Amino acid sequence: MGGGATRLYSALTPSHSSSPLPLPTSHQTADTKLDPSFCQEQKGPPVCPVELLRQCEEALRGRPPRFHRKFTHLNGGDSAPSSPIRVMQWNILAQALGEGLDSFVQCPPEALSWSRRKFLILEEILTYRPHILCLQEVDHYYDTFQPVLAGLGYSGNFCPKPWSPCLDVEGNNGPDGCALFFDESRYEFLDSVNLRLSAMRIPTNQVAVVTMLRCRSTGRCLCVVVTHLKARSGWEWLRSAQGSDLLRHLQSLLQKHAGDPADAQISDIPLLICGDFNAIPTEEVYRRFTTSPLGLDSAYKKLSEDALTEPEYTTWKIRPTGECCTTLDYIWYSQNTLRVDAVLDMPTEEQIGPNRLPSFSYPSDHLSLVCDFSFKEKE
Repeated sequence: MGGGATRLYSALTPSHSSSPLPLPTSHQTADTKLDPSFCQEQKGPPVCPVELLRQCEEALRGRPPRFHRKFTHLNGGDSAPSSPIRVMQWNILAQALGEGLDSFVQCPPEALSWSRRKFLILEEILTYRPHILCLQEVDHYYDTFQPVLAGLGYSGNFCPKPWSPCLDVEGNNGPDGCALFFDESRYEFLDSVNLRLSAMRIPTNQVAVVTMLRCRSTGRCLCVVVTHLKARSGWEWLRSAQGSDLLRHLQSLLQKHAGDPADAQISDIPLLICGDFNAIPTEEVYRRFTTSPLGLDSAYKKLSEDALTEPEYTTWKIRPTGECCTTLDYIWYSQNTLRVDAVLDMPTEEQIGPNRLPSFSYPSDHLSLVCDFSFKEKE
């Protein structure tokens, strides 16, 4: 599908500013067949994740070793929380972009094939088994991720970009977008809204999924957000405007769920915001999140000695324009209500290798971020 398909798809997409986008139902499968490597119709009990992980490893036999990453445990070795919240944030690299537009000049074409990458992506998810999974650049939602993860006990929401660049790639699998999954055994679904972000009241091509959950063991609510802001240098002002728009929406939504608007304490509702912000820590949009009245902090700063510095990189790639090694991805959390208990470290330069990402070892140009959180006791 080329530019005509892009125009057709955008014509079918609501264009009003920062408004909720239609939420796909769990039965929606688009006009596509399920991936036979993964998605056989599940009947009876959920799929065993250990067995599925074994199948992935078998399919990837002979590949270079996967990255072995360790968790850094915080809070002085306190006893494990009774209701841990494991969160994974990951831009998985849209298949159409990886093969068609992103031009990873040092990555062998065979490493970018979907027949290989799908196993690597699922292996990464199964290795860490997050309770909440936030993904960007998802263009195989209906034929792969939704049915596979549903078989593992996850429920998901998906919001495509209105003008996804994937649609301009021949042989694409539809638009890419943001997806949010949660473990149904741990969380009860309360509410969800898909947002199209605006800049100065003008709708943009970037989106967010906002989902309100209730922890089944504690009864506490949790608001989770996944987003993907505008890419490329020169668009810093747009990312800042998009971030401000998202923060405004979240303040309004949290106030709605907090009860009486006159007395609502939005800071009392635990909040997690995951995303590829396409912004380095010195950008204005980063500062907007650190100074927000929502009381946010970035979880991955906990890896640094002073707990004030972001990792050196969350993405490392080589394109025709040169090498890019920088930090663009974040897990934001509300400091008043959530505690960071553990953070997954970043692979070393030696592990990543001279050709950088993606590779036969790793399916995306962005590294997954994984954190363990727990609810703070209410005062």
